[in-house]
Formats: sequence, C-alpha cells, structure tokens
Amino acid sequence: MGNEMLGCVVLAAGESTRMKSAVSKALHTLCGAPLLARVLRTLRELAPSRLVVVVGPDADEVEGLARAQGAATCVQQERLGTGHATLQAEDALEGFEGVVLLTCVDVPLLRVETLRALIARHRDRAAAATLLSAQYDDPTGYGRVVRGSDGSVRAIVEQRDANNETHRIREINSSVYCFDSRLLFQFARQVGASAATGEQYLTDVIGLMVSRGERVEAMMVGDPAEIAGINNRVQLAEAERVLRDRVRERLMLAGVTLVDPATIYIDEDVEIGRDTTVWPCSFIRGKCVIGTGCEIGPHVTIEECEVGDRVRVIHGSFVRASRIGDEVSIGPFAHVRADSDIGPRARVGSHVELKAARIGGGTKASHFAYLGDVRIGPGSNIGAGTVTCNYDGVRKHQTIIEDGAFIGSNASLVAPVTIGAGAYVAAGSTITQDVPSGALAVGRGKQRNIEGWASRKGKRTED
Repeated sequence: MGNEMLGCVVLAAGESTRMKSAVSKALHTLCGAPLLARVLRTLRELAPSRLVVVVGPDADEVEGLARAQGAATCVQQERLGTGHATLQAEDALEGFEGVVLLTCVDVPLLRVETLRALIARHRDRAAAATLLSAQYDDPTGYGRVVRGSDGSVRAIVEQRDANNETHRIREINSSVYCFDSRLLFQFARQVGASAATGEQYLTDVIGLMVSRGERVEAMMVGDPAEIAGINNRVQLAEAERVLRDRVRERLMLAGVTLVDPATIYIDEDVEIGRDTTVWPCSFIRGKCVIGTGCEIGPHVTIEECEVGDRVRVIHGSFVRASRIGDEVSIGPFAHVRADSDIGPRARVGSHVELKAARIGGGTKASHFAYLGDVRIGPGSNIGAGTVTCNYDGVRKHQTIIEDGAFIGSNASLVAPVTIGAGAYVAAGSTITQDVPSGALAVGRGKQRNIEGWASRKGKRTED
C-alpha cells in the first residue's frame, strides 16, 4: 500500500549543457542505470501515493523512462527556473494533501534512509518546509543555510549575494526539500522572476515562507557525498566511484571476496552469494544473480545473467543474458552469447562460443568450438573444432544433439540436423543428414596416399 501522505516530485527538465552531450542528463548512466531510473527507484522505496517527474520539451525518451518507472510526467515548456518547474507539477498533485518531497534528477546518491529521516523531521516539527543540508569544508559556489537562534532556517543565501560573515558558513543547501503540500504551490505562485535571469527559483519560496512567519527547518545529512550534484562528466565519474564503493562494501560485508576491489566493477542490481570470489579486472553488469561458492575472473565480464552455485567463469570469458547451472565451468576465453542455458556440471572450455545454445548437464565442449542455435542433451562430448553450421545465408537453423552423443574433432554439423542419442560422429566429418541413435556417422572422403609425391614435387620445383 502506498503512503497516502507522501508525494514525490523530481525536477528533470534542465538542458544539461555542461554535460556537453546530445543525450539528456537524466539518461546518462550511473552504476548501470540511467540517473532518472536511479532516483525513481530510491523514491519508490518510500511508497509514495504520487510520483511525478517534471521534464523539458521534446524529451520523449525521458518521459518514456519516467512512465516505465511508474511516474506521472508534466512538461516545463519554458525553462524558467526551479520555482517555475515546481509549479508545473501542481496539476499532477491536484487533490493531494500531505508531504511533498522534492528532489532533482542530478542528485542520485541519496539513501532512502536519509529521505525517511528528512520526512520524519519535517512531520515532527510541523514545518512548512524542511530542507536537506550538508556541511562542506569548502562551500564555495553553494547557497549557504542561515539559521536562527532556535535552529530554524532564516534564509538561503547564494554565493554571489553572501557577505563576509555569510561566506564563513559551511552549511550548504542541497536542493532537496520536504514541503507542506497546502503551502508549496501557494508560495511558489508568489515568487517573482529574477531581474538578472528572468527565472523563478525554489530558494525564493523558502525566503518567502520565512518572511511570512512560516517555520522552515533544515536537517544536516551525515555523509555529504549523498547530496553531490552532477553537472558535468567529472562529477558523474565521481558519483560512479561513490556508488560502486557502496556496492562493493555491501557485497563484502555479506560474505563475498573481492580481490583488489577497486579494479572490480559491479552494478547496483547485482546479487552475489557468500563465499564467491571475484578476481581483479572483472565486470558484472545489469541485473545479475550469482550463487554461492563461485569463482569469477580475472578479466571476466558477466551481463544480465543467472548463475548457479559453485560455478567457475575464468580468465577472459564473456557471458551475457544467459542461465548458468550449478557447478558449471566456463573458460578460459569462452564467449557465451545471449539466450544460452548451460546445465549443471557442464564444461564450456577454451575459445568455445555459444549462441542461443541449450547445453545439457555434464556435457563437455572443452575447446575451440562454435555452437549456435543448438540443443545438446546431457552427457555429450563435443570435440575440438566442432561447428554447427546454423546459417544458410537467409535463415538460421537448429542442430539437435541428443543425450550422450560423441562429436569428434573438427566436425561440421550442417543444420537443420539431428544427432541421435549415443551416436558418434567421426572426426573431420561434414554431417548433412540426421544420424540415428547409436550409429557412427562418417562424412569424409576416403583417404588416398600417393607414394613418392613429395620427392617428385621437390624435383619439379628445382627444375
């Protein structure tokens, strides 16, 4: 059930000019997810009854992402400041009464625990507004939070407007707020445009509330990194470092061994079981679930996979969008492409490539093979150099290798073709017809030895 007393608004209408990108800032990725998706995921953990994203004009992709994440959207047709952007959410919050939590798409490191504490502080103090602040050793460039003797906020003073005394204040405004919904839009409509820029600012809403005698509170965040904003790619990289550190710490505290953690890149949606070891220079991306007692790496990439227990994926292997059963061994230098399913105790060895392959339990393809669009039963053996010839230039075709079959080295299986259970394919064969169960298929020309050919060839070369 949603929190009927909480609405959340995300401002995501900025032009992102400092990112120097044709891609909206909201769509730049952080630890495997777009910034907007990250922010919305955190907010959804609060179970708000309303979730609204303010987007800019011609932002169809941003709008689509917001809706896919369960948020309503509204458009700020003219970019006239944060105060003006906030007003665009008024219709989407029509009829709502309670606390409005307002944040920005470029503040993606907030923890849900921090937001819960901010909301609780706002409610406990019965404030008109409560802002999230932080203390910086060097607050240059940030708006300073000026407090009264009772701890309430008296003003937010921007850097350009601060006098010497205000410059010495180290508490800064994060642009994350809780508002009483009855007062937010009432005061936002009264804010005038800046003479210098023609824009309306949300900080002026705070100033107006204070001047009218409304109580404004501030809660200082414990970790200033949480409110770090992202305006350029340098700050995006720093946020990536912070978030990846969190992910690695979470996993290590849960019983995962990361050998040289700083060299290991793990996305936020990854789950790894205890007693799994990840070696250096490995990448685990997207939504992955990896079981217990596994060994991953070094130099391994795993993307969007479900990996069982006691699995080894080693030395330069790449595995994507596949399911790996218990006690499977992959690598070194194996390539498991999307939509593959490897059964328990199977082996996919050195320089073996799978594509849309179903590999039965205990089957071995130990080295140098291409197995595409194939179904292989359990207990089979695939020799070195085996190729399933699955493409005729127009369409893909399937190869079926039934239980316990033995495919000799350097065999070409021209699909569509079926190798029966327990059948053998002789080394070097090209198989174009089905092989019955238990049969031996030999698809190669008869060997012919020409005596003395080498010496005669040598004599011709001399002449």
